Amino acid sequence: MSDGTALAGPDGAPRCPWALSTEDYVAYHDEEWGRPVHGDDALYERLCLEAFQSGLSWITILRRREGFRAAFSGFRIADVAAFTDADKERLLADPGIIRNRAKIEATVANARVLADWAPGDLDTLIWSHAPDAAGRPVPKTLADVPAVTPESTALSKALKKQGIRFVGPTTAYALMQACGLVDDHLESCVARRRPLPGASSATTRTS
Repeated sequence: MSDGTALAGPDGAPRCPWALSTEDYVAYHDEEWGRPVHGDDALYERLCLEAFQSGLSWITILRRREGFRAAFSGFRIADVAAFTDADKERLLADPGIIRNRAKIEATVANARVLADWAPGDLDTLIWSHAPDAAGRPVPKTLADVPAVTPESTALSKALKKQGIRFVGPTTAYALMQACGLVDDHLESCVARRRPLPGASSATTRTS
């Protein structure tokens, strides 16, 4: 049983323990989690997926990500903002996503809010809440990784103030972790601040 410290992965290199349960997690951990994500559409996608994850395991979302992208027009804000009631009913019948009416409604409503923002505004708002990395202790075990921080609480409040739904402080912190605003790879994890050759389109798509 893990004591919360990094464990050897398939290649023998140490990784965060949560990343080792499936091959899907290993790839996501190594190539995406904690890597900086910029661009309104890309950040909107992550915001939506984190909201859908609420109450579920992340692997459930990860394995349906391509289904989500197909169902929500690649998470292009302008396209989702134009979704009709018929589109919402289509989504509720789509087995490729999580068919939760409240989360589907929020995804469309959030796109409609963001469609009125100037290009780059979502990116600027989210990244303005990134904490000073120099002032954050490097986590040595999973017990050192928080679920909520003052910055994630502030980000949640800022997004809610603008009319964005399904973004509580815990979801906001998961977004910060996934999009590289914080680096919560454990101290001995091979992925911590490791340069990524050839940036993935999933992490660098712009709006």
